[in-house]
Amino acid sequence: MLDVRLVNANILTMDPGRPVAREVGIWRGRIVGVDDAVASLPARAEVDLEGATVLPGFVDAHVHLAWAGLRARSASVAPSRRVADVLEVIRRAAAQKQPGEWVDVVGYDQRPLGRHLTAAELDEVAGDRKVFVVHDSGHACVVNSAVLGMLPAGVHHDNGVLAESGMAAVRELRQPYSLDELVDAIEHAARTCLAEGVTACAEAGIGGGLISHSPVELAAYQRALDAGRLPIRVQLMVAATALRQAAAHPTDGIPRAIDLGLRTGLGGERLSIGALKVFLDGGMMPRTAALTSPYVGLDHGGQLFGDPAELRSVIVDGHRAGWQLAIHAIGDRAVDLALDSLEAAQRAHPRAAARHRIEHAGLVRPDQLPRFAELGAAAVVQPSFLWYLGDDYAEIMGEERAPWLYRGKGFLHHGVPLVGSSDRPVTAGAPLRAIQFLVERVSEGGRKIGPDEAIGVDDALRAYTVNAAHACHREHEQGSIAPGKLADLVVLGADPRRVPTDRISRIDLVATLVGGEVAHGEDILAR
Repeated sequence: MLDVRLVNANILTMDPGRPVAREVGIWRGRIVGVDDAVASLPARAEVDLEGATVLPGFVDAHVHLAWAGLRARSASVAPSRRVADVLEVIRRAAAQKQPGEWVDVVGYDQRPLGRHLTAAELDEVAGDRKVFVVHDSGHACVVNSAVLGMLPAGVHHDNGVLAESGMAAVRELRQPYSLDELVDAIEHAARTCLAEGVTACAEAGIGGGLISHSPVELAAYQRALDAGRLPIRVQLMVAATALRQAAAHPTDGIPRAIDLGLRTGLGGERLSIGALKVFLDGGMMPRTAALTSPYVGLDHGGQLFGDPAELRSVIVDGHRAGWQLAIHAIGDRAVDLALDSLEAAQRAHPRAAARHRIEHAGLVRPDQLPRFAELGAAAVVQPSFLWYLGDDYAEIMGEERAPWLYRGKGFLHHGVPLVGSSDRPVTAGAPLRAIQFLVERVSEGGRKIGPDEAIGVDDALRAYTVNAAHACHREHEQGSIAPGKLADLVVLGADPRRVPTDRISRIDLVATLVGGEVAHGEDILAR
């Protein structure tokens, strides 16, 4: 007997064998079938959805839950428009802390200010506190003299501004956040995801580097799971900086490892280990993404995260040890290094179906597109970056390069898996907003950015369902509505394929179901 049968629905299954259905049967948290396969089966409950549209729950393939949750609880200077106003917010936040404590400040963006804050300015408002002002990109920060005095010798800063490896050094000083703080943050961010139809995500880096919050960060996710406070399915990427030399047997092919040899694939349907996260460059907001030509108006083209030979070595070793790789490469110079390294890894240690991913792929030249396809690398993009930040990005790239930003059609045309994600909290993470951008390629300011890269609604939906599930090695469980898969569903007030494209982001989200249970929105099962 079915637990529930949803009827009178417009079901977009994302299953090419049966793309549209009218009803779906659920038993013990999984899909039994659709239409004729379940129409005659007895059910404990039958729910009339009155024509609502049902999709597989969205999969956000690149998020930062802990960071997003902590950000929501930190003092914010957004929008950063006047230096005096920013400093006043920091002054008030510092006054709430005891001398010697850390003051976490978020929402910082130097661009509207016309310059960065300085350590001296922070000293004036912070008293004896340690001030940590995090750039919205997550790739830079500003700290006061109390923090600068704690940094190891050789860490470079510019009047208190640190980027990339310097930012990571500050992170190391700042952590650990307590497990209780992290569980609160994870649950808060996960519930925001549910409100946007996201039922599963890939946490893009724990355990080290730019996004570390504790050396035992995995324990926070396990604690949240055990306490029933992990309301969505989470796959954890592990920062490559957590690897260390391994004294494994020479025939094992594991030159570097995490303790016990953990790697991609460990875990269950609610919490698992995903890819190894490798940073190659920075971000476009702080102008640290590594380009082959300088940013417009600047005399530099960003920077790589470290020595190219060592970064390549990490990628080759991770591939050899059996990891799926998620390689952060935003600028085209970093993309070159990612592609060259993956080619070297496969040449030295051939491995089919590795499903390596290039995270962001923010600026991809035409000549790089076929190399993605040849290497079988997925492009995990963040379309909402160009909705919220596209006017600025187009200006700093210039007329020739702007059409190469966060491509859509170019990847699909070359047979490259296009995977949708948010990188929350860098920008807001609603998939429907990102889907609208993929279709329209229009920024919040009304600027068309690479209009030839626009794709259809069906392809945009696939980026956030089947393609994202495949990129996370979860296509047998998630991403489409088909027999045996998890009953993770999103119920919408309208069909994204049938409304004007400028309305897609405004479609009402009626309910989000995880494992056949309503986790957010209207309790449709109580009808």
